[in-house]
Formats: sequence, structure tokens, C-alpha cells
Amino acid sequence: MSTADRLTDALYGLGWSTVKTLPEPVAVRLGRTIADLAWKRRGKGVRRLEANYARVVPDAGPERLAELSRAGMRSYLRYWMESFRLPAWSPERVRSGFEPKDLHHLTDGLASGRGVVLALPHLANWDLAGAWVTTELRIPFTTVAERLKPETLYDRFVAYREGLGMEVLPHSGGSAFGTLARRLRDGGLVCLVADRDLSASGTEVDFFGDRARMPAGPALLAQQTGALLLPVTLWYDDSPVMKGRVHPPIEVPQTGTRAEKTAAMTQSLADAFATGIAEHPEDWHMLQRLWLADLDPTKGPS
Repeated sequence: MSTADRLTDALYGLGWSTVKTLPEPVAVRLGRTIADLAWKRRGKGVRRLEANYARVVPDAGPERLAELSRAGMRSYLRYWMESFRLPAWSPERVRSGFEPKDLHHLTDGLASGRGVVLALPHLANWDLAGAWVTTELRIPFTTVAERLKPETLYDRFVAYREGLGMEVLPHSGGSAFGTLARRLRDGGLVCLVADRDLSASGTEVDFFGDRARMPAGPALLAQQTGALLLPVTLWYDDSPVMKGRVHPPIEVPQTGTRAEKTAAMTQSLADAFATGIAEHPEDWHMLQRLWLADLDPTKGPS
């Protein structure tokens, strides 16, 4: 393991071991302080976040974009502070920490025995939403995690999410799709973060007026298993309680090839994501390049 990898792993370990012991108001203030310091430094991630917000809010001037990126960094650090503390939260704190709307789309779908795919963008705190599902609804689910470097950091993330009641599969290795399909055919629940895919197998979509690539997996799973595909969007307000919405099912088109159906369903998913992101852009934690035009390193900030 390189020195940088060891340092990264140590910092995350310190976060999980230390932040979760802090009183909640102290953790909130610490997160906001770190966010403001990072924002003032205007590093690569902050500049990319601001550039992404410029696409989401195209009429925003420099002052508005600066306000959005500052709020975005605060939202991003709120996610991390909550995530570090989640393993120490009581079941009651988890239950009271999230208020979803239109939950019947999920509960009715599972009651039908079809299986459900929940697809989310990087909005607010998807780990808290998952912990709420396993705690309040007492419904287990399966998800996929990207392999992080160093490997010990990936192991920490897997252990953390499994401790919240999730079954976590590695993104690489090729077996995840088959396992997800089996869970769905058994009437289970699968949750996937699905607003960014830089692989060759991603599906191109129109997203805020330009082309981006998103994972085909949610649409393919719904087609192959008969599961419902439900977009979910999340957001923060001024309260300690995260809010969310389960959107209506994305139906499998009646006609077309598998590729055409996948493209149509992934576009519908992108449209649902765009609705939630446009309403709460500061809670979209996209600090990486997303749009195809930005993937050219000669264009735009890093």
C-alpha cells in the first residue's frame, strides 16, 4: 500500500472512530467548518461542483454559483458527518431522521412480489435512506459498491454498510448483475446509485440539455426480472430530518429492441433525477466530471 493510500485509510478510520462519538451539534458545526474551508480553497472538486451546477442552473451568475457551491459543500460534509455517525445512531434516531413521500410505490411493489429496483442519484444521504429502509420498514436490500483504493478503505465501506443491514456486492468481478437478478426474482429489493457511468456499457441520455452517460443496469434488471423500477430523489431542508420522494414506476416499453427499451427507460430515470436535482441542486454531490463534453480534458475545469 502506498503512503497516500495509508493516509487516506487512516483519515477515514479516524472519521468513523472519532466523529461518531461527538455530540450531534458539535459534529454539525465541525462539518460546516470543514466545508467552508474546502470551499474557500477552491480545489479541483469545488471547481467541478460549481461547473456542474452551472449546467443545472444555467441562468445563475457567478455570485449565485458561488452560493450554490458553498451550500453544496456544506451538504456534502453533512452527508459525511451523518455517515460517520450512523453506526452509532439508535434505531429511533434513524427512524426520525428521514421522511419519504409516496412510499406506497415501494411498499405496494414489494407486496406484489415482483421485486423492486430503487435507483438514486448522488443526492443528500443515500446511506441514511438505506438505513431507514432496513430499520423502519425492516426490509433488507442488496446494493453494489465500487471498489475503492486502498482495498482496506473498500473493506471499511462494505463493513459499514453491512452494519446498517445492507448486502453489499463488489461492482467489479462480473457476478453482481446475476446476484441482483436473483434477489429481484425472489421478490427482493435492490438499491443502486445510478447517475454516473463512465464505462463503455453506459447508456447515453439527455441531461440538463447535454449528453451524459448513466448505468444501464437498473433498466436491464427491470426488463429481465419483471421488477418495478422506481426513481428516488432526496434532499435536505433546514431541519435535521432528510426528505425524499419515491417517484412512480418507469414502465418497460411495449415495443423495441432490448437496447431501445433500455435507452428509453434510462432516459426516464435521468428525467426523474433531473427533477429532484433542479429542485435541490445544492444537495447533488457531483464533484466529478459527468457530461460527455466535460470528459475531454481540454474542456472546462477539472
